[in-house]
Amino acid sequence: MPLAALLGLLGGLLWWTGRYLAGRILVIGALVGLLVASWGPVAEGLLSPLESRYPPITDPASLEAVAAVVVLGGGWNPDGRGPASIRLNESSAQRLLEGVRLVQALPDARLLVSGASRDPTQAPVAWGYAQAARELGVAASRVVMLDTPVDTAQEAYAVRDVLAPGERFLLVTSASHMPRSVRHFQRAGLEPIPAPTRFKTGNRSGSMLAFWLPSAQHLRKTERALYEYMGLVALEWDH
Repeated sequence: MPLAALLGLLGGLLWWTGRYLAGRILVIGALVGLLVASWGPVAEGLLSPLESRYPPITDPASLEAVAAVVVLGGGWNPDGRGPASIRLNESSAQRLLEGVRLVQALPDARLLVSGASRDPTQAPVAWGYAQAARELGVAASRVVMLDTPVDTAQEAYAVRDVLAPGERFLLVTSASHMPRSVRHFQRAGLEPIPAPTRFKTGNRSGSMLAFWLPSAQHLRKTERALYEYMGLVALEWDH
């Protein structure tokens, strides 16, 4: 959306200055690009390869010698009303819910919750995770907060500092974010067991017409996919 808006604005300026052909090309390109990015087959085609890389963990109790479940950071409203569990944003809530499910099936594992705040005046999301985990029945003694990492690369190194060498752990994050997360953790010398959640593709339960019509929902999928692909390209910059 920002790219389409920028191209449209630039096209309008060119048109206004008398460069009609260039302006027309940019405006039409912006509209067509926005339309294509909002189309279901394109959005699913871009995002599905990321989300299908790793399957979800269906039977955590069958896993052996898992020392920790790591939940990567997201967002939350630290100043909102009510318990922390309802102040997590959608992504964080689903990540934490999956982390709690896994750690409850693994009685010897710790729950490592991660995420700092880029605003020093706001409580980090790791705090919200920890509060919500306790509200959901996880003992406080099993929860470890990593409240300094501000991105995935820093989270990988923070987890490495907490775990003993060779300890096995599950890594919980959104399915589209998992390929990049795994590579960050591998780059830090760790071998996570992927436990993806919050899948956005593959659900055709609604109307087929809705899938083929451009929509904001499809556009968000395309934006997420492009964000992750760019993150994969730029991954080494963080190390």
